[in-house]
Amino acid sequence: MILYPAIDLKDGSCVRVVHGDLSTATVFNTSPAAQARAWADGGFHWIHVVDLNGAVSGQAVNQAAVEEILNAVSVPVQLGGGIRTLADIEGWIEAGVSRVILGTVAVRDPKIVYEAAKAWPEQIAVSVDVRKGKVAVQGWTEDSDLDAISVAKRFEDVGVSALIITDIDRDGTTMGFNVEAFGAIADVVAIPVIAAGGLATVEDIIRLKARKGTEIAGAVLGRALYNGDIVPDAALKAAA
Repeated sequence: MILYPAIDLKDGSCVRVVHGDLSTATVFNTSPAAQARAWADGGFHWIHVVDLNGAVSGQAVNQAAVEEILNAVSVPVQLGGGIRTLADIEGWIEAGVSRVILGTVAVRDPKIVYEAAKAWPEQIAVSVDVRKGKVAVQGWTEDSDLDAISVAKRFEDVGVSALIITDIDRDGTTMGFNVEAFGAIADVVAIPVIAAGGLATVEDIIRLKARKGTEIAGAVLGRALYNGDIVPDAALKAAA
């Protein structure tokens, strides 16, 4: 299982929010590049970056901070937030992003995902962000009428490298993973599933690995990592 320490960007800083609400932001580091180096030095093999302002506005807002992260670390970076067009995707891949995450367009214009996955094999992921059973879009400010499995199944056999499933109702709360909710999706699609939202302790990682059924491919680590409730060494050992 691959662990993805998260760097959520708001107004140029590394923050954590609750349920995706930007008004709840707590700043953990004013230097996202330094934070990225800390996670890489801690032994993590990937970094998960989201432009929170961009997700809401529909275009890159924290571009400078993302570029600083890309220049600061040699580990691969996956990036989401405000990426809506093929030109956006191409620009970020040329800038050095290893995997581009598409969320809103996966709901509203899935053809862009199909074209991107064909053009950049294994470099496109789909973010499926779930609130009270429905998939949210536009930086989680709007709800669709689609459920997670319906969205996930759109992208079978098109070359998408991962599905990042976020439990918005638990995101930023350290309430613990809803393991079965992630597993229910992993069991019905062939695309690797990365779990996000609510991770509280290393025990959550152990429970993810131990569940019967299709293996969960990865997990995003957020507030619990920043708070020190999870130590990188212990998390990586549990995931190995």
